[in-house]
Amino acid sequence: MLKTIDTIPVSKIHRASKLVQTGAKVGMNYLKYYGDKLVSTEDEAKEKLNKNNAEDIYDGLKKLKGSALKVAQMLSMEKSVLPQAYVEKFSLAQFSVPPLSAPLVLKTFKKYFGKTPYEIFDTFNANSVNAASIGQVHKAEKNGKSLAVKIQYPGIANSISSDLTLVKPIAISMFNIKGKDSDKYFKEVEDKLIEETNYLIEIKQSKEISEACKHIPNLKFPAYYTEFSSERIITMDWMHGEHLSEFTAHNTDVHKSNKLGQALWDFYMYQIHSLKKVHADPHPGNFLISKEADLIALDFGCMKTIPDDFYIPYFELAKKKNIQNPEIFQQKLFELEILRDDDSEEELAFFTAMFHDMLSLFTQPFHQEIFDFSNPNFFKQIAELGERYSKNTELKKMNGNRGSKHFIYINRTFFGLYNLMFDLKATKVHINNFKNL
Repeated sequence: MLKTIDTIPVSKIHRASKLVQTGAKVGMNYLKYYGDKLVSTEDEAKEKLNKNNAEDIYDGLKKLKGSALKVAQMLSMEKSVLPQAYVEKFSLAQFSVPPLSAPLVLKTFKKYFGKTPYEIFDTFNANSVNAASIGQVHKAEKNGKSLAVKIQYPGIANSISSDLTLVKPIAISMFNIKGKDSDKYFKEVEDKLIEETNYLIEIKQSKEISEACKHIPNLKFPAYYTEFSSERIITMDWMHGEHLSEFTAHNTDVHKSNKLGQALWDFYMYQIHSLKKVHADPHPGNFLISKEADLIALDFGCMKTIPDDFYIPYFELAKKKNIQNPEIFQQKLFELEILRDDDSEEELAFFTAMFHDMLSLFTQPFHQEIFDFSNPNFFKQIAELGERYSKNTELKKMNGNRGSKHFIYINRTFFGLYNLMFDLKATKVHINNFKNL
């Protein structure tokens, strides 16, 4: 049982000091690592370092909750660029965070409704059933209906900008971002995170997407209750099922894998190509699997609108004939801001080759009518490619500040979707099935 917390660091100084403490622990881990290298192999020492760092960074972010923890979640999805220890630890950010204490929960209700939850619902459990990065869920009942009540952590919305300022130096060095226009990327993340803390926007988006996608087979959504919701509290149906990652840990039924994989793929392709707006947070904590093996989609706080000037070149680059045509390929890379007018000949050649490698691999599912997402070779190649470029010394000297700001959430969507499809071990997914829906 996770112990509850009564307060969350809210002031900038308090939050900054928490990150500084975390940084100091990471520094200590490096000192230990240099000592370990003398008495054990380089690989063993490195593994220990990654494990200790992952633990300390995760624990520090966990205490901060909010946007700092969101960064951990986003990193956990980049399975191909992070050491395994980080992936394992940060993927915990998806649903094992210490919950808020009952008094803090009651205080939040009083603030937004002027009443306690006991006056609003017939029954309300003040102990949360699960806690995530910016909110936690409580079980309630009203008129015989089981409800899930999501309550946002106090102070989260106000700390986003300062959290990102603190996390920015880490991100800049991790992703080699140089140049003054790198701010557009941080602005994109900041705007999305601020939007995620406004539960009134989330309610509106949740209702819109459940209505627009209700015709997709084997896909279910909860109903949302505006009268019991506010900008920091959301009330919806309690959905019965297990988290996707719990389901995949024991499932051996290929028929179920394919049924769920198809539902998930259709849901994403329909959003991207028909709605041009997509649920950009596809991690296992946002999906439940029902007893009937239906997919239940939750949490639409992070939705990304895809403008045409990005959508068109992005999906033109997914076509095999365009990847194989050097002239069109380079033209699209310029349209997507991957290649820049101020690039040297060396940079143009390097990034054209690098993105040719990446896109030839990433777009494979789109070049077939039926794709096997359980194929470990496909994911192994992705991991090896990530590994190769993460160690590339030439790349470290070049400006990593490239690509349209829209890449951040669209790539995150595809990374997350591919990982979920692999976790489900879907062997036969009809790639263009969404066109018939």
